[in-house]
Amino acid sequence: MAHERSGPLKGLRILEIAGLGPAPFCGMLLADLGADVVVVDRLAAGPEDLDLGKHAVCNRGKRSIAVDLKHQEGVETVLRLVESCDAMIEGMRPGVMERLGLGPDVCLARNPKLIYGRMTGWGQHGPLAQAAGHDLNYIALSGALWWSGQPGDAPMSPPSLVGDIGGGSLYLAVGLLAGIMNARATGRGQVVDAAIVDGSAHMLNLMLGLKSAGQMHNERGVSLLDGPHWYRTYRCADGKFISVGAVEPRFYKLLLEKIGLKDDPAYAKGHDPAQWPLLHEGFVELFLTRTRDEWCALLEGTDACFAPVLDLDEAARHPHMVERGVYSRIDGVLQANPAPRFSVTQPAPPATIPVRGQDSEAVLRDWCGM
Repeated sequence: MAHERSGPLKGLRILEIAGLGPAPFCGMLLADLGADVVVVDRLAAGPEDLDLGKHAVCNRGKRSIAVDLKHQEGVETVLRLVESCDAMIEGMRPGVMERLGLGPDVCLARNPKLIYGRMTGWGQHGPLAQAAGHDLNYIALSGALWWSGQPGDAPMSPPSLVGDIGGGSLYLAVGLLAGIMNARATGRGQVVDAAIVDGSAHMLNLMLGLKSAGQMHNERGVSLLDGPHWYRTYRCADGKFISVGAVEPRFYKLLLEKIGLKDDPAYAKGHDPAQWPLLHEGFVELFLTRTRDEWCALLEGTDACFAPVLDLDEAARHPHMVERGVYSRIDGVLQANPAPRFSVTQPAPPATIPVRGQDSEAVLRDWCGM
């Protein structure tokens, strides 16, 4: 049975060439918001494919058609689908789609209003365009990794995939939707080159503004967001962790009041970078005196800018996340529900994950009348 679509993108048709990481995530985001996303899968998984089956959350809400792109008949099938879609997503290395006979020129000739979305790490051109890479490499080159970690330690990539998802998937989604709006107004399609190095560099503009204002520095551990004792995570007595982010003076003052340091003259100089290492050590010792739950009881929900550091299962059970319905389990798989939220065109709950090729006949009938 077809998934009943709802959301602000209902009626939009997106064709996605199966791949890994940021391209499928972009397709999932659009499907979450109501678009009819059709994934062109291989007939069978290849030796290097990560076939997650029912755990492939990034395929939820999509339809799957299995096609052999090594044969002209399969290529022609995809081109028929191209004629009927608003946008296309591919995440191959530069030149691969052209060699398959599915490059932008061929596809735009079939559908002049098509928005052809290309998702890569390094971009479609440049000295590194043909090199392999992953999230860690892209954000390293763009500068986005530099402040990730403590002074003296090697920078460490956050597993939330700042590059792949933040600098890649989300920028591709915005680019596709912007392109579709323009195509509907002008009748002219185009190519969207979404490179993770571009997007992750663009995300640094807030930090670059702070750097220009003297608030962030190339030396790690001495800047507004990577050095102060009041913007860190701390271990508690039970081995669990909490976070404090009391950047503004009024929030910092409240934090000190709550944890019993409001009358300590050393902490009154808390915005002097020269004092940060010593004050950090004081916070380390203090937060080790209580469990995470005890600190939550004292600080959570106040303007001290506090939150416990939760694992994924704990996050799904937290009262705030439960009340907002942030997480759900579908077929036993924990996953986050669609975001953002809409007052009128609210998306449907996440749909199940398709089996490879299960929708081939239905998609060809719906999109191509075959």
